[in-house]
Amino acid sequence: MESSNRTVTTTKTPLSPCSVSPSRSSPSPPRVVVTPCAACKILRRRCAEKCVLAPYFPPNDPIKFTTAHRVFGASNIIKFLQELPESQRADAVSSMVYEANARLRDPVYGSAGAIFQLQKQVNELQAQLAKAQAEVVNMQCQQANLMALLYMEMDQSTPVSPEQSLDKLTSTTFQSSMSFLDDQNNNFGSLWDQPLWT
Repeated sequence: MESSNRTVTTTKTPLSPCSVSPSRSSPSPPRVVVTPCAACKILRRRCAEKCVLAPYFPPNDPIKFTTAHRVFGASNIIKFLQELPESQRADAVSSMVYEANARLRDPVYGSAGAIFQLQKQVNELQAQLAKAQAEVVNMQCQQANLMALLYMEMDQSTPVSPEQSLDKLTSTTFQSSMSFLDDQNNNFGSLWDQPLWT
Protein backbone atom coordinates (compact mmCIF):
# COMPACT_ATOMS: atom_id res chain seq x y z
CA MET A 1 0.00 0.00 0.00
CA GLU A 2 2.78 2.42 0.88
CA SER A 3 4.70 1.87 -2.32
CA SER A 4 1.63 2.47 -4.54
CA ASN A 5 1.95 6.28 -4.27
CA ARG A 6 5.48 6.33 -5.68
CA THR A 7 6.17 6.98 -9.31
CA VAL A 8 7.60 3.93 -10.98
CA THR A 9 9.18 4.09 -14.41
CA THR A 10 10.14 1.00 -16.26
CA THR A 11 12.82 1.22 -18.90
CA LYS A 12 14.02 -1.52 -21.14
CA THR A 13 17.55 -1.53 -22.37
CA PRO A 14 17.67 -1.72 -26.14
CA LEU A 15 19.08 -4.87 -27.53
CA SER A 16 21.72 -4.54 -30.15
CA PRO A 17 22.15 -7.29 -32.69
CA CYS A 18 25.64 -7.93 -31.40
CA SER A 19 24.57 -8.43 -27.80
CA VAL A 20 22.05 -11.15 -28.55
CA SER A 21 23.58 -14.50 -28.15
CA PRO A 22 22.07 -17.56 -29.77
CA SER A 23 21.85 -19.40 -26.46
CA ARG A 24 19.66 -16.68 -24.79
CA SER A 25 16.28 -16.25 -26.34
CA SER A 26 14.58 -14.22 -23.54
CA PRO A 27 15.17 -10.46 -23.21
CA SER A 28 16.88 -8.98 -20.14
CA PRO A 29 14.61 -8.12 -17.13
CA PRO A 30 13.28 -4.54 -17.03
CA ARG A 31 15.14 -2.08 -14.86
CA VAL A 32 12.87 -0.34 -12.27
CA VAL A 33 13.58 3.26 -11.24
CA VAL A 34 11.69 4.42 -8.14
CA THR A 35 11.25 8.16 -7.68
CA PRO A 36 11.78 9.14 -4.04
CA CYS A 37 9.00 10.84 -2.12
CA ALA A 38 9.06 14.61 -1.74
CA ALA A 39 10.39 14.35 1.81
CA CYS A 40 13.34 12.15 0.89
CA LYS A 41 14.04 14.27 -2.18
CA ILE A 42 14.20 17.46 -0.08
CA LEU A 43 16.19 15.76 2.67
CA ARG A 44 18.50 14.28 -0.01
CA ARG A 45 18.36 10.79 1.29
CA ARG A 46 17.50 7.42 -0.14
CA CYS A 47 13.79 6.67 0.00
CA ALA A 48 13.38 3.25 1.57
CA GLU A 49 10.63 0.90 0.51
CA LYS A 50 8.89 1.26 3.89
CA CYS A 51 9.36 5.03 4.10
CA VAL A 52 6.90 6.49 6.63
CA LEU A 53 6.68 9.78 4.76
CA ALA A 54 6.15 8.42 1.22
CA PRO A 55 2.35 7.86 1.36
CA TYR A 56 1.69 11.36 2.67
CA PHE A 57 4.24 13.47 0.79
CA PRO A 58 4.08 12.45 -2.89
CA PRO A 59 6.94 13.50 -5.19
CA ASN A 60 4.68 15.78 -7.25
CA ASP A 61 3.83 18.01 -4.21
CA PRO A 62 7.13 19.07 -2.57
CA ILE A 63 5.67 22.30 -1.11
CA LYS A 64 3.55 20.26 1.30
CA PHE A 65 6.60 18.74 2.96
CA THR A 66 8.68 21.93 2.74
CA THR A 67 6.04 23.85 4.70
CA ALA A 68 5.67 21.21 7.41
CA HIS A 69 9.45 20.70 7.58
CA ARG A 70 10.08 24.42 8.17
CA VAL A 71 7.86 24.51 11.23
CA PHE A 72 8.06 21.03 12.75
CA GLY A 73 11.28 19.52 11.41
CA ALA A 74 11.66 16.17 9.67
CA SER A 75 12.54 14.16 12.78
CA ASN A 76 9.46 15.43 14.64
CA ILE A 77 7.19 14.65 11.69
CA ILE A 78 8.57 11.11 11.46
CA LYS A 79 8.22 10.65 15.23
CA PHE A 80 4.58 11.90 15.17
CA LEU A 81 3.69 9.56 12.34
CA GLN A 82 5.36 6.53 13.91
CA GLU A 83 3.44 7.04 17.16
CA LEU A 84 0.06 7.08 15.37
CA PRO A 85 -1.85 4.16 13.87
CA GLU A 86 -1.94 4.16 10.06
CA SER A 87 -5.63 5.11 9.95
CA GLN A 88 -4.90 8.46 11.63
CA ARG A 89 -1.69 9.41 9.85
CA ALA A 90 -3.29 11.12 6.84
CA ASP A 91 -5.35 13.37 9.11
CA ALA A 92 -2.28 14.14 11.21
CA VAL A 93 -0.28 15.15 8.13
CA SER A 94 -3.03 17.45 6.86
CA SER A 95 -3.29 19.00 10.34
CA MET A 96 0.46 19.55 10.48
CA VAL A 97 0.49 21.14 7.03
CA TYR A 98 -2.45 23.39 7.95
CA GLU A 99 -0.82 24.46 11.22
CA ALA A 100 2.49 25.05 9.46
CA ASN A 101 0.83 27.28 6.83
CA ALA A 102 -0.96 29.22 9.56
CA ARG A 103 2.25 29.52 11.58
CA LEU A 104 4.14 30.88 8.56
CA ARG A 105 1.40 33.45 7.93
CA ASP A 106 1.13 34.45 11.61
CA PRO A 107 4.29 33.43 13.52
CA VAL A 108 2.93 34.55 16.90
CA TYR A 109 -0.56 33.01 17.05
CA GLY A 110 -0.64 30.54 14.16
CA SER A 111 -4.00 28.86 13.66
CA ALA A 112 -5.17 30.12 17.08
CA GLY A 113 -5.14 33.65 15.64
CA ALA A 114 -7.33 32.56 12.73
CA ILE A 115 -9.71 30.78 15.13
CA PHE A 116 -9.86 33.90 17.33
CA GLN A 117 -10.70 36.10 14.32
CA LEU A 118 -13.43 33.68 13.21
CA GLN A 119 -14.93 33.58 16.72
CA LYS A 120 -14.91 37.38 16.80
CA GLN A 121 -16.77 37.48 13.47
CA VAL A 122 -19.31 34.93 14.75
CA ASN A 123 -19.93 37.02 17.90
CA GLU A 124 -20.39 40.20 15.83
CA LEU A 125 -22.78 38.44 13.47
CA GLN A 126 -24.77 37.00 16.39
CA ALA A 127 -25.08 40.50 17.89
CA GLN A 128 -26.28 41.86 14.54
CA LEU A 129 -28.77 39.00 14.26
CA ALA A 130 -30.13 39.65 17.77
CA LYS A 131 -30.49 43.37 16.96
CA ALA A 132 -32.33 42.57 13.73
CA GLN A 133 -34.64 40.12 15.52
CA ALA A 134 -35.42 42.76 18.17
CA GLU A 135 -36.25 45.26 15.43
CA VAL A 136 -38.55 42.71 13.78
CA VAL A 137 -40.38 42.08 17.08
CA ASN A 138 -40.68 45.85 17.62
CA MET A 139 -42.13 46.34 14.15
CA GLN A 140 -44.57 43.47 14.70
CA CYS A 141 -45.73 45.07 17.97
CA GLN A 142 -46.21 48.42 16.23
CA GLN A 143 -48.16 46.69 13.46
CA ALA A 144 -50.35 44.92 16.03
CA ASN A 145 -51.02 48.24 17.81
CA LEU A 146 -51.97 49.90 14.53
CA MET A 147 -54.28 47.02 13.66
CA ALA A 148 -55.93 47.26 17.08
CA LEU A 149 -56.49 51.00 16.62
CA LEU A 150 -57.97 50.39 13.18
CA TYR A 151 -60.35 47.77 14.55
CA MET A 152 -61.40 50.11 17.35
CA GLU A 153 -62.14 52.87 14.85
CA MET A 154 -64.07 50.46 12.64
CA ASP A 155 -66.17 49.34 15.64
CA GLN A 156 -67.40 52.85 16.24
CA SER A 157 -70.32 53.17 13.86
CA THR A 158 -71.31 56.76 14.65
CA PRO A 159 -68.96 59.63 13.99
CA VAL A 160 -67.92 61.53 17.10
CA SER A 161 -66.42 64.97 17.55
CA PRO A 162 -62.88 65.37 18.95
CA GLU A 163 -64.27 66.72 22.25
CA GLN A 164 -66.47 63.65 22.70
CA SER A 165 -63.59 61.28 21.93
CA LEU A 166 -61.39 63.11 24.47
CA ASP A 167 -64.13 62.90 27.12
CA LYS A 168 -64.58 59.20 26.38
CA LEU A 169 -60.82 58.59 26.62
CA THR A 170 -60.49 60.37 29.98
CA SER A 171 -63.53 58.64 31.44
CA THR A 172 -62.25 55.16 30.44
CA THR A 173 -58.78 56.00 31.82
CA PHE A 174 -60.33 57.23 35.08
CA GLN A 175 -62.54 54.14 35.39
CA SER A 176 -59.62 51.76 34.77
CA SER A 177 -57.43 53.55 37.33
CA MET A 178 -60.25 53.47 39.91
CA SER A 179 -60.81 49.78 39.39
CA PHE A 180 -57.07 49.24 39.84
CA LEU A 181 -57.12 51.17 43.11
CA ASP A 182 -60.17 49.23 44.35
CA ASP A 183 -58.37 45.97 43.65
CA GLN A 184 -55.31 47.21 45.51
CA ASN A 185 -57.41 48.39 48.48
CA ASN A 186 -59.05 44.99 48.71
CA ASN A 187 -55.64 43.33 48.77
CA PHE A 188 -54.20 45.76 51.31
CA GLY A 189 -57.35 45.64 53.46
CA SER A 190 -56.81 42.01 54.21
CA LEU A 191 -53.28 42.86 55.34
CA TRP A 192 -54.48 45.64 57.66
CA ASP A 193 -56.97 43.36 59.35
CA GLN A 194 -54.23 41.09 60.62
CA PRO A 195 -52.42 42.09 63.85
CA LEU A 196 -48.86 43.33 63.52
CA TRP A 197 -47.56 41.43 66.55
CA THR A 198 -48.28 37.92 67.58
